Amino acid sequence: MKLNFHLPTFLITIIAFSLLTLAAFTFKQQDNGYILDHEKDIATEDVGPHNGGGKSTAYPFFKSFKGNKVTFRKRILHPGSSIGYHLQEEQEIYYILNGNGELQMNGKTIPVITGDAILTLPGSHHGIKPAGNEDLTMLIVYENK
Repeated sequence: MKLNFHLPTFLITIIAFSLLTLAAFTFKQQDNGYILDHEKDIATEDVGPHNGGGKSTAYPFFKSFKGNKVTFRKRILHPGSSIGYHLQEEQEIYYILNGNGELQMNGKTIPVITGDAILTLPGSHHGIKPAGNEDLTMLIVYENK
């Protein structure tokens, strides 16, 4: 009996096997109690949220995972952008990783610098922007609804 080599069938088999292996790895990560996101793979260019305008870079960690109770993001606010002034409906934390900024909190302007952490409580109004001509890099954590 002679076996014929059929290139398209071989390629489809290799691709299918690769996709199944990748899917199994993804599910295995979740089954083992963790999900790993690489910053370089999730970076997106965006405007500042809450009508902040300008240019920012967002890192929406764990966006593809459904059912998480909190959102964890890194955001770089480039000069001229901001997170617009808005009403906070749930607790939210900003942690300043790098840069200087101006926090607007309930009508007051408060300078913030690298290493500062801000806990915003429900019912307050706030926004934030870089101070000067340098980026403001921050981590943001808030409850999902």
